[in-house]
Amino acid sequence: MINTPSAKSVVLIIAALASVLFAQTKSQEPAGELVIFHAGSLSVPIRKICSEFNKLYPEVKIYREAAGSRMCARKISDLYRPCDVMASADYTVIDALLIPEFADWNIKFAANEMVVAYMPHLGYSNQITKENWWDTLLKKEVAFGRSDPNCDPCGYRSVLVMKLAERFYKEPGLARRLISKDRKYIRPKETDLLALLETGELDYIFIYRSVAAQHQLEYLSVPEQINLSRPELSDVYDKVSVRLTGRKPGEYLIKSGAPIVYGVTIPKNAPNSELAKKFLAFMLEAEKGGTIFEQNGQDFLVPAASDTFEKVPESLRRFVTSVGGKVK
Repeated sequence: MINTPSAKSVVLIIAALASVLFAQTKSQEPAGELVIFHAGSLSVPIRKICSEFNKLYPEVKIYREAAGSRMCARKISDLYRPCDVMASADYTVIDALLIPEFADWNIKFAANEMVVAYMPHLGYSNQITKENWWDTLLKKEVAFGRSDPNCDPCGYRSVLVMKLAERFYKEPGLARRLISKDRKYIRPKETDLLALLETGELDYIFIYRSVAAQHQLEYLSVPEQINLSRPELSDVYDKVSVRLTGRKPGEYLIKSGAPIVYGVTIPKNAPNSELAKKFLAFMLEAEKGGTIFEQNGQDFLVPAASDTFEKVPESLRRFVTSVGGKVK
């Protein structure tokens, strides 16, 4: 006589198989810790991207650390801090300070614009225009802030804006006068200036348009020949430069004016590089991270040409193009 399993036994077997399959599926989902170093100007969109990523992968614990992009790079190159994703407000920071010793590749992903932000009813804010903003900032009773060029791209971009303004308005010595004023208000990163502005200690700050919009600040858009936003004006921006500290003490590098382009990489010392790739695939997807960047005032550039195309991980190649080529 052939024994057949009872209905109860069949149910138990099916339940056991389902449990095994569920466990296998869960084990294949991303999990673990993810460490992200990012520019201060990326704080709002990165926080939102992490939140959406965690909705899909709740087992991932994400640690975000905001700083000036050059400081982020030095945490990796000088302090050997473990980092899975490094997102910079200037892609050339990755090229200059991390590649090739600490990273292999770089993906450009977003753009921005330099503006002069302010609070209403303070420091001649009802009179400032594109034609007189620099004259307003130079008034003795007006205080303005900027970030440190050696720590933060927004800092050296502020200096580049001042130098471009001197050329654009044909005002000899204008850059020197602006650079030498209110130096006590220089801070490590641009978002450090927000509290000083909101409390009235500062009347104006040089900052990115996206950050001003995210914090509901009033801001003045300076002429595009000055604001570092237009790729077609690269030759104009390139006419000015600033000297910055290099990789080693006593070394310096010259940073020329250029359109604002953000970049991201996975450092060689990433403790969880596979998880980092999964996160970047989410962040660089137009309908996911791309939408969040656009909603927060940054033009999304993906896919963009990369000089390091051949070294970009295969799973992320769809977000880049080879120089002069197409998406592969």
